[in-house]
Amino acid sequence: MSGATTRVFIARLAGIAVFDPRGDQVGKVRDVVVTLRHGGNAPRVLGLVVEVQPRRRIFCPMTRVTAIDPGAVVTTGLLNMRRFEQRPNETLVLGELLDKRVTLLETGEQVALQDVAMEQERTRDWVVSRIFVRKSGGSFRRRGETLVVAYDAVSDLTLPDPQQGVESLLAAVDGLRAADLANVLHELSPKRRLEVAAALDDETLADVLEELPEDDRIEIVGSLAGERAADVLEEMDPDDAADLLAELSPEQAEELLSLVEPDDAEDLRRLLSYEEYTAGGMMTPEPIILPPDATVAEALARVRDADLSPALAAQVYVVRAPFETPTGRYLGVAHFQRLLREPPSTLVSAILDSELAPIGPEAPLTQVTRYFATYNLVALPVVDAADHLLGAVTVDDVIDHMLPEDWRDSDGDADDEAVTRGA
Repeated sequence: MSGATTRVFIARLAGIAVFDPRGDQVGKVRDVVVTLRHGGNAPRVLGLVVEVQPRRRIFCPMTRVTAIDPGAVVTTGLLNMRRFEQRPNETLVLGELLDKRVTLLETGEQVALQDVAMEQERTRDWVVSRIFVRKSGGSFRRRGETLVVAYDAVSDLTLPDPQQGVESLLAAVDGLRAADLANVLHELSPKRRLEVAAALDDETLADVLEELPEDDRIEIVGSLAGERAADVLEEMDPDDAADLLAELSPEQAEELLSLVEPDDAEDLRRLLSYEEYTAGGMMTPEPIILPPDATVAEALARVRDADLSPALAAQVYVVRAPFETPTGRYLGVAHFQRLLREPPSTLVSAILDSELAPIGPEAPLTQVTRYFATYNLVALPVVDAADHLLGAVTVDDVIDHMLPEDWRDSDGDADDEAVTRGA
């Protein structure tokens, strides 16, 4: 191994880039695989779990790692792109060991495992050499003392911990985008997945649920208390929340709807009344809606909302009162680019694209996709027979419905053979 690093704390590797010898990025480190051995032998480090596009986890043996530097791992370039599958004798440091409670053998104190350090021996093998632990904080919620001890100074790491925490694991994945955090949760054991989900705040968990496969979403929602599940549903985009409710049993869905705020529940029930693969089943009932006397300045202020997806922020919808869906008469849309070209005081009603015909809620997916392709759209208004705006379909929702149901678990056309990335 080149480079000066001889001891590496594994939690610090989470999310750092992995490069080939030419400097091209291969992926990012998501975990480290070790094998826990008995008889006083140091746990051996087998390799890295590396996430490559599209959201596929592969195994990089430590023999393929040539350097571990601050912020980067360099490999020989030859990596097997087959999806990583954990074997029975393998343990994931981040996913399974962080926050586990162990016992200091010398004092009998129970401590929480915060990190694991690995070192390279003269044989060039990597082993776990040190354990970073934290003692209990005592009273007044003080954080306990931390210390680094030898790996054999604590009780057997293979012992289960039924009340394992998640603080260190969450710190290791802090800053991940919702899609990446969802991938982390998906790869965890069911026990750890539910523990982490329970510790996330409502907004983050809502974003993650929108990115998870159906089975994971049902499992997590089913593990939450009713009020907490309802709070998370309210944080989700309405179309995604409706999709989730449709995956639950009718009894579960009705129970959650009874706990959701009445206005939100009304929107969700309306979305659930449409078939899934129709414009009504795909739309969101919360596009940017403005009255005809609103100005360009007001429209741009609404578009700047950081919580809006790029597709929803691409245009504003102008209607007569009332201004919540179903609205009064639909008048047209004003596109973001047109808004940028007009003086701030201009009325949005003066720059409407009235030639873009809206679509009905019963329009099937095939018709919706043709409409998007024909007019190069990123969003499309949905109106009823009386010209009331019901919502908007965005291109990301169309793509979601065009892909197979298991697309989040599928690698598509990715090659399962070993590939060479550099000399």
